[in-house]
Amino acid sequence: MTPPAPDAAFHWTVEPWGRALRCTPLEAIAQHAFTSKQLRLPDLQGWAAAAASVGAAPGQLRRVKQVHGNVVRVLKQGDTGPSDADDRPDGDAVVANVPGLVLAVLVADCVPILVADRTGGAAAAIHAGWRGTCARVAPTAIEQMRRHFGTDPANLVAAIGPSIGPDDYEVGESLMEAFQQAGHTQAELSTWFERRQSRLTLDLWSANRDQLRAAGVPPDQIFTCGLSTLAHPDVFDSYRSAGERAGRMAAVIAVPAVI
Repeated sequence: MTPPAPDAAFHWTVEPWGRALRCTPLEAIAQHAFTSKQLRLPDLQGWAAAAASVGAAPGQLRRVKQVHGNVVRVLKQGDTGPSDADDRPDGDAVVANVPGLVLAVLVADCVPILVADRTGGAAAAIHAGWRGTCARVAPTAIEQMRRHFGTDPANLVAAIGPSIGPDDYEVGESLMEAFQQAGHTQAELSTWFERRQSRLTLDLWSANRDQLRAAGVPPDQIFTCGLSTLAHPDVFDSYRSAGERAGRMAAVIAVPAVI
């Protein structure tokens, strides 16, 4: 099977378990991967294979218990946290400056975002569904990197992986109201939400790009793969497509060493 063509900044690789998507500019800084549905998750063998895809052992993997919010787990030198999955704290992003740790989030339509510092040796894995996007989880993660690691957002490179696309994500009026109540501007709402005849759609790609840019990440250092999970159910896991039967995909990134 020929996988769908992503944006030019991304490319497919063949792993022992199947195909993974990688962002070329981010790859120059940190090993990372966006998995496809060929990798069975969230079982332990799948996680071991995901870690191996970025040159790491399972014990180096760090995750959060995703709750669709904007809580960020921070891992600093001397406080790397437990590797046991049962000890995962609640949150929707994990940031670290410990070289060799592998940060990961799970998705099945929500937006996975991987971020790395070109000079400072820090990285982030972010899970941004509509609730997390509404709660500004991506800029919250960038702010935590700045506060705890001294990260300059101008040095960050961000990759937005496969997730439900703007043409596919039909939503109800209550979502627009939730964004309004969260303080997002009318200009933002008019950019992210679109009425198409009787349908209201939400563009999570644009919303997260805009939020990353507002957090100080240069626009030319933000890359979106442009592949919708719902449009390619043979390649990606999609909750909207398969419901409770849907599997999960991972976005994983190894924290780079300080350059």
